Amino acid sequence: MKIIDYEKVQKLSTDNVFLIDGESGTKGILAGDLAKALIGLLDSEQFMSGVNLSELPQVNTLSANDKILVGTSAGNKAIAANDILFAILDVFATVEMRRMTFRGKNLGPAITAEQLARIRDGSFKGFFLGDYWEIGNRIWRIADFNYWYNCGDTAFTKPHLVVMPDNSLYNAPMNDSNVTTGGYIGSKMYTANLANAKTLITAAFGSAVLSHRQYFVNAVSNGRPSAGAWYDSTVDLPNECMMYGHLHFSPTSDGSSVPAIYTIDKTQLALMAVYPKFINPARENQWLRDVVSGANFALGGCDGLSGSNAASASRGVRPPFPVG
Repeated sequence: MKIIDYEKVQKLSTDNVFLIDGESGTKGILAGDLAKALIGLLDSEQFMSGVNLSELPQVNTLSANDKILVGTSAGNKAIAANDILFAILDVFATVEMRRMTFRGKNLGPAITAEQLARIRDGSFKGFFLGDYWEIGNRIWRIADFNYWYNCGDTAFTKPHLVVMPDNSLYNAPMNDSNVTTGGYIGSKMYTANLANAKTLITAAFGSAVLSHRQYFVNAVSNGRPSAGAWYDSTVDLPNECMMYGHLHFSPTSDGSSVPAIYTIDKTQLALMAVYPKFINPARENQWLRDVVSGANFALGGCDGLSGSNAASASRGVRPPFPVG
């Protein structure tokens, strides 16, 4: 019979068999294998040149379930539409781009060795502002990149992330009575009430929590910071500048005296600048370390107000800290 005399079909299944003549005689090949074999005879350029993308149905929107074809050294792969933007950025984004581009991705239940390596080599690959770990039923969010780099009486030169919990870890007073004697360094918050925060943070991040040098107020005169010094710091309260970008209640020069408000924390954390919601996402009263008067320290108010509170009040403890 001639081939044209056979009954015609319009569909194929993978188990259909074709006859193939070759040097070793006539063989059979499954339809599915034949399709792959035919494509295999073409190089990538020949194959793609035969596909006219303009003839395909066009879309104007993407959904999270859409996939985009990517050619890799390991062959063609697919990437989800909602991953492609940051996958592209992650290839070439500088540290400065990463600290001003909010993503908010869950980075996992613990910081990994690979993640630490990407921080320590200074590339910060895989990290963007607002990304977070969910550890111990808490959200630990990236608030900035290299914020303290090259600061301190001894330069802090380790690449680092600034990490901060979304919510206060607990409430505690700055002092047992309404005094600011000794400033932040002389406060019960510094000498005792931060201990639990350090324990919680060490449990979550271990030896990845770094030490750096900070200038803190250690004396107060007439309700104004009058002296300070350099101290080792791992976990400490933020100041007004870190949260708001400038001073609100901290005393400044009145033309006759200059308060000791020197600080390396002189700019707003990137997270607070890019997404102000995170200044106080849980509507809590949160302590800041700035001396406001003889009785008050600065406060981030639950109602969104910058404010101050008497030192004996029990308010939120939400410290930022360097990880690297």
